[in-house]
This record gives sequence, structure tokens and C-alpha cells, in this order.
Amino acid sequence: MIGKVEDTIKRYRLLNKGDRVVIGVSGGPDSVALLYILHGLSKEWKLKLHIAHLDHRLRAGSAQDRESVEALAQRLRLPITCARINIKILAIRGSIEEAARNARLSFLFRVAKKFKADKIALGHNLDDQAETVLMRILRGTGLCGLQAIMPKRNIQRFEIIRPLIETRRSEIEAFLKRKQIKPRRDASNLDEVYLRNKIRHKLIPLLEKEYNKNIKEVLSSLAESAQLDYEYLYSLASLKAKQLKNRIPLDKFLRMNPAVQRMCLRLAIKRIKGDTRRITFRHIKEIEGLIRSRPLNSIVDLPKGISVIKKKNRIFFYRRKAINT
Repeated sequence: MIGKVEDTIKRYRLLNKGDRVVIGVSGGPDSVALLYILHGLSKEWKLKLHIAHLDHRLRAGSAQDRESVEALAQRLRLPITCARINIKILAIRGSIEEAARNARLSFLFRVAKKFKADKIALGHNLDDQAETVLMRILRGTGLCGLQAIMPKRNIQRFEIIRPLIETRRSEIEAFLKRKQIKPRRDASNLDEVYLRNKIRHKLIPLLEKEYNKNIKEVLSSLAESAQLDYEYLYSLASLKAKQLKNRIPLDKFLRMNPAVQRMCLRLAIKRIKGDTRRITFRHIKEIEGLIRSRPLNSIVDLPKGISVIKKKNRIFFYRRKAINT
């Protein structure tokens, strides 16, 4: 198990010798296994590890999760930083899932900055990858969404790594059983009101039984292929988008390959908005319709206060409260 994870680390260059690594540990099987594996590799790789645990206060047993993780830190003689937040209050104007994600990242970034960490390690595994690909397909996605969970990703100048991304959940459970390690269990993972849980407990078992017993590996391979294709397309479009910025001349735009056109549109949005979350294929199609068939001064409104206006020879991306064409 440790050797397999080390192969993943080497394949994707997730770690360098001497790295300082913050490990996000919820107390569940994946993050606990990740903690033990990185601890097992720490001597050879000369790693300095720091545990980070965030209590979302979403369920009654969350205080016991913290106690369990603190006990792990003491057992492994590792430093730990814990924090508590009330996600329900933070999510008043949005979804709990998005609020929880943003709060986790913000917490991990604070710990990484204080610890002067090179990497932040998270416990996503191959099953998570397969489930995410299916979720994206069912909701509608393109090449960007098919990347799903990347082995490593830079967010706000921090590098997030996922050493378990090629390891199945069943292998993780077997590893913990052999080590006689009892992780905490989140009962919400059984609640089929959530789409991910429906996919995990119903759709994937059906696909494995009736269509392809290796469906998880197939979906994981799809994500890996999409990542490589997207990276190439992104690098190609970035050169053009850097020149165009948020004012795109229509004559240059219409001479581009359609795939590069769409990537340039996403990059223009990212330049103004900071990211492309909540930007769907429908939004891109609306901008394309604006360019090709709508009259001058027509506008397409996008999420988070971003708009696009069509002028005589160009389209212009702007925040709705700050237009100056």
C-alpha cells in the first residue's frame, strides 16, 4: 500500500525531499490512511508533517472527531492545528457544500502559511475520482469538468496534492484493518439524499455488475486523459488570452479554432471573476450567440456580477457595477 502510494507520488511529482506538508485530517478512513502513509514515508523523504483538522459542527459527533485526530497526533508525535466553525451560519446565502469547501480551504491555507508548508495533502482516492466524473457527466460538463480531481493543483499559490488518487477505497479499508486502526465514520455518507451517495451506493455498483467491473478505473483514466488534453489546450489559449485580456477583437476571435475560442472566453471570465466556478456550458453558448447573431450593445449576464457586452468590433467583459467602454 505504501509502495503503491509512493509510486503515485513519484509519477505526478507530488513531493520533493525535505518538503513541509500540511495534512488535512477529518478523522475518516481516507485522511487517516493518508496520515499514516505519509508518516511512514517521512523518514525516507525527510518530510516535516503538520496535521490540520477543521470541525464544521454539522453533526453531533464532530467533537469526537477532533478528539480522535488529536489522539492520532499525540500517538505519531506530530504537531496539530484544530479549529471550529459554524458552517450553517456561513451558508445562509449559499449551499452548505460550497461554504464548507471554502471554509476548509481557507483554514488549510492559514495553517500552511503559518507552518511555511510547501504542500497541502488531502485524502481523495480513486473511488472519489470515479464518483466525481459521473457527477460531472450527469450534471453536464466539458473537458474542464472531466478533469475532476487532479493529483496536484495550485490554488492561491498553495500546492494541493492527493497521493491516494490512484488507490481504491477498498485498499484503504484493508490497509487500516491490517494496521488495526479504527477511523471515525460519517453517517451522512450513507444518506442518499446527496447525489454523490446515490452514485456511490447505487449507480456504480450497477455499472460494475451489469456493464464493466472495472468502471472505477475506466472513469479515473478518463479524468487523467482529460487533464492532459485540457492542459495542452489551456496553454495554447493562454498565449492568445494574455494578448486579448478582457477586450476580445471579433476578427481575431473568429479566426481561432472553436476549442481555443471557448477556452479564451473562460480565461477572460477568470481574469475578471478570479475563477470559473458556476460558469456552465450554457453560459459559453450564450456568449457565442452574442458574438454571432445578436445586435450591438447586447449583453449576457453571468454569475457573480460578471457581464459581457457586444460592441462594434469586439466583446468586453466587465463587472456590472464598473462598466466603462
